This record gives sequence, C-alpha cells and structure tokens, in this order.
Amino acid sequence: MPPLALAYIGDAVYEVAVRQHVMARPNLRPHHLHGQSTKYVSAKAQARLLERIEPLLTEEEKDVVRQGRNAKSGTVPKNANVQDYRLATAFESLVGYLYYTGAHDRLRELIAHGFADLEDNRDRD
Repeated sequence: MPPLALAYIGDAVYEVAVRQHVMARPNLRPHHLHGQSTKYVSAKAQARLLERIEPLLTEEEKDVVRQGRNAKSGTVPKNANVQDYRLATAFESLVGYLYYTGAHDRLRELIAHGFADLEDNRDRD
C-alpha cells in the first residue's frame, strides 16, 4: 500500500487513540477536550513522538517510516515547518501500517510510549 494511503488511515487511527487517551484523564471538562487533543495531533507533536519511539522500531517499521517521510504529498503545510510535516506523515504511515497489518498491540505499545514521553516533557516545560 502506498505510504500516503497508509498515512491517510493512520491519521484517523491516531486521532481515535488521542481522543481515547484524553477522555481517560480525570476531571477534564468537555470544553477542554479539543484543546487537549490538539496538543497531540499537531505535526510538531507527531514529529516529536516519532523521534521518541524511533529507537524502539524494528527494521521493517523503520522502512515504513522512511517511505512515509520521503513520500511527496503535493501539499504545503499550513501550521508546520516542512521537516515536522514530513515526520508527521512518516508517523501516520507507521500507524496506518501497523493498523492494516493487524499489529494492534504493537501500535498501542508505541503510542503509549510516545504519549508518556510527550507528557513527561510537557511536565518539565
């Protein structure tokens, strides 16, 4: 499957994972849900998450990431620099790949690791 097709489905799968994660937090008011979700789904956040999980990836997963990063989408990022946008596309390609190959446990493991790391860094900022 082409990397951009994987990124397309990966975007949707990751969005659901983010919403589930945000909903699991205690004492979060409904009007804060969207604001909390956007902290995870921005190109910058996805690029950061990919950088954090990259050491954990298998060679096959790294190949998917490389193909996603190098895919030419033909669109110009609005709220991100080109490097973050390409890394975010690579991350979404990986998510789509893991979803379509049925590696749901692996997908949850990597996303959970990335979320924990993002939150640890956010607490320090």
